[in-house]
Amino acid sequence: MKESAADYNIMGEEHWVDKNGVKLFLWEKYVDNPDTKRGTVLFVHGSSMASQATFDLQVPGRPFSSVMDWFAALGFDTWCVDLEGYGRSDKDREINCDTANGASDLAVASAYIQSLRNNEKFLVYGIAGGALRAAMFAENHPDRISRLALDAFVWTGVGSPTLAERQKKLPQFMSSNRRAFDRDGVYSLLNRDQPGTADDIVIEALSKAVTELDDSMPNGTFIDMCSKLPLIKPEKILCPTIIMRGEFDGIAHIDDLIKFFAALPNNDKQFSVMAGVSHASFQQKNYLLVYTILYDFFSRPEPLYKIT
Repeated sequence: MKESAADYNIMGEEHWVDKNGVKLFLWEKYVDNPDTKRGTVLFVHGSSMASQATFDLQVPGRPFSSVMDWFAALGFDTWCVDLEGYGRSDKDREINCDTANGASDLAVASAYIQSLRNNEKFLVYGIAGGALRAAMFAENHPDRISRLALDAFVWTGVGSPTLAERQKKLPQFMSSNRRAFDRDGVYSLLNRDQPGTADDIVIEALSKAVTELDDSMPNGTFIDMCSKLPLIKPEKILCPTIIMRGEFDGIAHIDDLIKFFAALPNNDKQFSVMAGVSHASFQQKNYLLVYTILYDFFSRPEPLYKIT
């Protein structure tokens, strides 16, 4: 692999799709042309930042700061979508944009991509609230997913220090569809579990990218995580799945994740603890470690023998 994204002819295209009158923004990146044999990756953002800030963050002096660029350079067609209530997608409806709404956005976005690029299935990565949405999408549309990556995922919430603190604000979250979010919120998110796992220059770039698009975020997934877990039934996740858990991530207790992992029916599965990583995996100092773990799982060959 070459040293930086600048060494590749990486193209970016914006797309728009309508979901019953709601406009959703999609962003695509690929090298040369999107007709790729490596696969189509769909990245799903979390509760507190839109898709391009999460997956296409450009930081000078940080090679392949954008995970979309990294996977595009390796021959994948890469996509992300601003779910309703985030970024460039519509924010007009008086709803809190919960997990189920995000999963329905993914259904619409994936159908659009399939019709445009003629791909059969997706390699899907979701982080935090996006992992919940991606898992629900996998439950609802198992025929569209070849491999699923759940990063910073939470199942029952038992043992999670982050959720224990967040639950104290549940009445506040339930009183409004949105919560204010600013530069300090981004810094808090990147430093809450283990300060020092992300470089200040990256946090500042992320803060700028997030706040240029949003000054508030929907409360739906926060309410879901504080009061409605578990939302996902592991026995309904039929595709090969990797659980990615940052060493210092406070959102999910490892014992909770292991129980979820054990209940996954497809034995083409992996549990990966990411050393030196806190919550926002792609913005960490060890981001290339995270990329490699994800790439290895997405490029793994199918088993030649399996019981059906």
